[in-house]
Amino acid sequence: MAFQMTPKSKISASRKLSLKILLLSRAMEELEAEKAAKEEEKVHYLGEKLPPLQLSGLKADDLQKLCKDLHAKIDGVDEERYDFEAKVVKNNKDINDLKLKVRDLGGKFKKPALRKVRVSADEMLKALFGSKNKGSMDLRANLKSVKKEDIKQEKELTMEVGDWRKNVEAMSGMEGRKKMFDAAGGAQ
Repeated sequence: MAFQMTPKSKISASRKLSLKILLLSRAMEELEAEKAAKEEEKVHYLGEKLPPLQLSGLKADDLQKLCKDLHAKIDGVDEERYDFEAKVVKNNKDINDLKLKVRDLGGKFKKPALRKVRVSADEMLKALFGSKNKGSMDLRANLKSVKKEDIKQEKELTMEVGDWRKNVEAMSGMEGRKKMFDAAGGAQ
């Protein structure tokens, strides 16, 4: 397979520079012409919408009326400007949302199927804590074990307490309060 070399440009560096300068100067001229056209359009639009004011020979009442009319027009223009700004902000937000949606849709990929993996408790701890975990952890050893001796001790304790009604009757009245006072004082 043979590679083709691109032929070297036959235009000299000075010629390239002069062409670049000509292109930039032409672009500047067109930009200035565009600015001038916009200015002319603006002046024409304002001349059409706002005729020049003739204030000479007007009375005070006529001047006040003219000022009120001008304020009303200014308020109307401000409302329109605010509405247009709100529309622009809303449209920009919508455009950004749509761009995000397009980016999300373009970046979809197929999720791989997950496999079930059996992991022991020791391996899980190693994965979670790294090498910090020393020794193994037997989960079954930490379960609460119930021994028969514990059950016997609990039964004996419940037998000693007896019926709660008897205890309440013994503590009622002045004798019961005296016993509580003596028990509290004796404990200290």
